Amino acid sequence: MKKSYLKTFALAACMLLGLSATAQVQGDINGDNKVDIADVNAVINMMLGKSAQTAAGDINGDGSVDIADVNAVINLMLGKTNQEVQTYTVNGVTFKMVAVEGGTFTMGATAEQGNDVGSDEKPTHQVTLSSYYIGQTEVTQELWQAVMGSNPSYFADNLQRPVETVSWEDCQTFITKLNELTGKTFRLPTEAEWEYAARGGNKSQGYKYAGSNDIEEVAWWTSNSNTTTHLVATKAPNELGLYDMSGNVWEWCQDWFSNYSSDAQTNPTGPTSGTHHVTRGGCWSYYAWDCRVSRRNYNTPSLSSYYYGLRLAL
Repeated sequence: MKKSYLKTFALAACMLLGLSATAQVQGDINGDNKVDIADVNAVINMMLGKSAQTAAGDINGDGSVDIADVNAVINLMLGKTNQEVQTYTVNGVTFKMVAVEGGTFTMGATAEQGNDVGSDEKPTHQVTLSSYYIGQTEVTQELWQAVMGSNPSYFADNLQRPVETVSWEDCQTFITKLNELTGKTFRLPTEAEWEYAARGGNKSQGYKYAGSNDIEEVAWWTSNSNTTTHLVATKAPNELGLYDMSGNVWEWCQDWFSNYSSDAQTNPTGPTSGTHHVTRGGCWSYYAWDCRVSRRNYNTPSLSSYYYGLRLAL
């Protein structure tokens, strides 16, 4: 069978398995028309400088071949990253937004959380969301600097770390300027959008953390962070291909904080006023309990700290 026919067959099979044709081509590093352990080895060899064809190994498009690309190939093998991804560029810096298909889920202290729940995670309630986009990673220092012209972060030795030491109000200023530069309508995610995405959307496997029941696989937290943030996308992604939704930095949400109701809701946005805004996801200096997908936290909109960053929605 000619190679062109083989490639067509492989792409068709890929689509039948739920993988996009684009993802299959990108993950097939060694050109054998499949994504498997040989491609993982190929990316590792590129990392080690044993191959000059490094561009092919940059699966996640961040400009370097590293462990994040190994994770990306593995997830292509497992069929986890067939989400539509939109790439944007502002002042020479690119970032990616992942499509989240709308659906209905149970928000709050669901069964997989066990006894590790706070009173503000109850009662559970049904939420229906329309489709939206959410950042593949937390906003990096590189992107913040490209938009704002400065970097407020405490851990500022590598621009691929998440931006931190930003308040909710700072995030609104950043988003306003980003929208002026791009002509888009980026925003912070609502709390419901954040939790749905962290749980894996309609691909959810019911994990306690964002992408795993083993926090070590997906999060930088107090036991493994060495008291610092880490480069984004260096832990495994969740079912939607989203990185660091557990750990690294707390992420501001758009909503004012309020107690839950048991009533079913559609596209909730929280109360119209309040004193504290929601943060989600835990961070580098917090415990595993704080990194769970249902965990809620909040703070005043003017507070900035090296615990707090953000993730975009659209």
